Amino acid sequence: MEKSSHAVSFYDAESGQLRQTVRLPDYPHEMVVDSRRRFAYVGHYGVRMSSSVGEGGAAVFVIDLAERSLARTIDTRPFNRIHGMGIDHHDRLYALSEEKAALLGFDDPSTDPAPTRAVPTHGVKTHLFTLSRDGERAYVTGLLSHTVSLVRPHDAAVPPVLVTPGQLPESSCLSRDEKTLFVGARKSASLVAVDTRTMKVRRTRKTGGDPLRVYTLDDERLLVTDIVANTLALWSTDLRPIRSLGLDGTPSAVTLHPSRPLAYVSLLGTNRIAVVDLDRFAVVDGFATQLEPDASVLLPAP
Repeated sequence: MEKSSHAVSFYDAESGQLRQTVRLPDYPHEMVVDSRRRFAYVGHYGVRMSSSVGEGGAAVFVIDLAERSLARTIDTRPFNRIHGMGIDHHDRLYALSEEKAALLGFDDPSTDPAPTRAVPTHGVKTHLFTLSRDGERAYVTGLLSHTVSLVRPHDAAVPPVLVTPGQLPESSCLSRDEKTLFVGARKSASLVAVDTRTMKVRRTRKTGGDPLRVYTLDDERLLVTDIVANTLALWSTDLRPIRSLGLDGTPSAVTLHPSRPLAYVSLLGTNRIAVVDLDRFAVVDGFATQLEPDASVLLPAP
């Protein structure tokens, strides 16, 4: 996803060669792919950054990955500034309206003409969320309310349960047993571990930077991008720093290889993908992209 080139682009992961570009309306941001690698679903945020003023977009773009084309557009009005995207192991799609603080659901996103459900999140400026594998729980971050909301996407009668992990929580990830939610509280410069059932903070550790995105590597390690220090950092799941790697750009989103110890790190500013060997914890490759690469997905070779 190249948000300032307003496109989804396809690159050869070995050579870095640009294969194809699918143009989209201005400022698409987040993206997920179904289990069959048939369709990608892209939220139309419609503004460059969360601090940008404007109504933004109100749509989900459906990308045909075989044809490498825009298959159709799902209109989400009145739900606008669609940012966070998720998909569960049933291939049900979820999209987050930052402006309306509502989590939308699509039971069959390959054909649904509109959302099939929506639940309130009770946060303000809701930006991203982490989804349980079965899709029954979503943990939604509110940038302006400084909250994480536990939402039941399939039962709007269950009120959200909120916790304040710190200031400006943006990204989060679940432990592999889904008992702990790890949150990056950006203005608090902290990593926070939250009990997923009680929604109580278990542990907080200062990072000294700006933890933009947090990923679970395995039962023992987390991967964190820091956009102040321009680093990729390894942390233990009990929130101890392990090691840090300096990068030549601002790290945004990361995609992990499914079977090899490789991370594909989108670098803003320098418009590159850095390929990081997670065993050596070193940049081993990379390639140029168009403007502001963000979310990405590694696809099987055609």
